[in-house]
Amino acid sequence: MFWKTARYYDRIYAFKDYAAEARRVVEIAREHVRSGGDRLLDVACGSGRHIEHLRREFDAEGLDLADELLDLARERNPGVPFHQGDMTGFELGRRFDVVTCLFSSIGYARTEENMRRAIACMARHAAPGGVVLVEPWFTPDAWQPNTVHALYIDEPDLKIARVNTSYVDGRLSYFDLHHLIGTPEGTEHIVERHELGLFERAEVLAAFEAAGLAVTYDAEGLTGRGLYIGVASQ
Repeated sequence: MFWKTARYYDRIYAFKDYAAEARRVVEIAREHVRSGGDRLLDVACGSGRHIEHLRREFDAEGLDLADELLDLARERNPGVPFHQGDMTGFELGRRFDVVTCLFSSIGYARTEENMRRAIACMARHAAPGGVVLVEPWFTPDAWQPNTVHALYIDEPDLKIARVNTSYVDGRLSYFDLHHLIGTPEGTEHIVERHELGLFERAEVLAAFEAAGLAVTYDAEGLTGRGLYIGVASQ
């Protein structure tokens, strides 16, 4: 999905305050974790921007499906282990005190069944007393289909206009991100299709409980989208 636009990923999402989000992750993790260690796994870590800050507090590792984003993460975070894998079925052979899945990446599980598999997989990688933090995508009622969105980047040697219309098909939200990218070498048009599942809050809570996690929901979370906080039994 990201291989054509990966080199622009951090420019496109420069508006995110990764440092502030990471500080909040640290606060929440320290409040809930009972395992006594400092190992952290960031699932769907993208280009490693959260890990860039979290590694100061934790012995961090990352996992993502996109090799192109993992290349950026490794360059940004030398010495940090990064793994290529699907959030619904990875096995690293060890457990962590904190497992995170941020930036609404859980939506890429697409279906409720896969979402449950992803939560269960994260729970299996949590140490006894460890914490699992998942930032959700939109619920079905909160999603607004047939709305138009745009993002613009205006730098001396880089111009990007990203425009999309949001749609819905049952419990699946989807949109085609049209990128018009101008550089001194020329201008190109790149389209990315994104499909994310729309999960009810009760469904996600049930997934945490089925995975053996004692779960609470923080309505504000890191960015206003909420946060699920699961603690593994000791």
